Amino acid sequence: MSEAKLPLRHEQKYYISQGDAVYLSTLLRRTMQRDKHADRNGEYHIRSLYFDDCFNSAMSDKLDGVMHRHKYRIRIYNFSDRIIRLERKSKQGDYISKLSCGISRELAEQIIAGDPYGLETIKHPLIQDVYRMMTTKLLRPAVIVDYVREAYIHPCEETRVTLDKQLRTGYLSADMFNPQLPTFPCLDQNQVILEIKYNRRFPEYILPITSSIPAQRSAISKYTLCRRYEFNL
Repeated sequence: MSEAKLPLRHEQKYYISQGDAVYLSTLLRRTMQRDKHADRNGEYHIRSLYFDDCFNSAMSDKLDGVMHRHKYRIRIYNFSDRIIRLERKSKQGDYISKLSCGISRELAEQIIAGDPYGLETIKHPLIQDVYRMMTTKLLRPAVIVDYVREAYIHPCEETRVTLDKQLRTGYLSADMFNPQLPTFPCLDQNQVILEIKYNRRFPEYILPITSSIPAQRSAISKYTLCRRYEFNL
C-alpha cells in the first residue's frame, strides 16, 4: 500500500483503574472477539524499541502538541523474534495511520546499530523512509517500551479496544531481544491504559459498554511516559 493511500483511523486513549479494566473486559468478551494472538488468559506481551532523531523530534513534537508528527519503532511479541515489525506511526490531528512491514532479525539489528548500508536498495516505502531518516537526521534507538495487552476486535469499522497494563521502560537500553532486560514501571500499579481505534464511526452497540466506566480522555503517549526520566517530566 502506498503512503498516499494509508487509511486514517480514530484513536482515543484513557486512563482507567484495574478494577474498571476487569469489569470492562467482562463486558467486552460478550460482544467482541479476542485477538487471535492472545494466550489463554487473553493477553500477550508487546516490546517496542522506539527511535528518535538527533533533535529528539518525536519527543519534542509530542510535548509541543504538533498536529502532524511521526514515530518509528521496531516491535516484537512475547519476547520472540519470530515476528518482527518495523513501523511508522503517524498522527494527523485527531487521526492516526500506520505504515508497517515485516523484517528479519538481521535487518532489525542493522537498523538498531545505526547502519544504513544497503537499505536504499530495499524497495519498500517504509525502509526507504528509515534510510532517509538515518542518513539525514541520524535516526537512532531512543527507548524500549514494554507492556501487556488485552485486545478485543470487531469487524465493524475494524474496531479495536485494548487494555494495556504493566507499562515499563527499558531505560537507556536498545537490547530489545534480551528477555532478561531490566525494566522499570512507568505508571501507578493501579493504572491501565484503555485505547479505542476505529475507522469512521464507532459502533453504537459497543459504545454503551465502553461508556459504562468512569474515564476521561487523555493525550497518552507510552513513548513519552517511558522517556520522561531523561527530561525530568
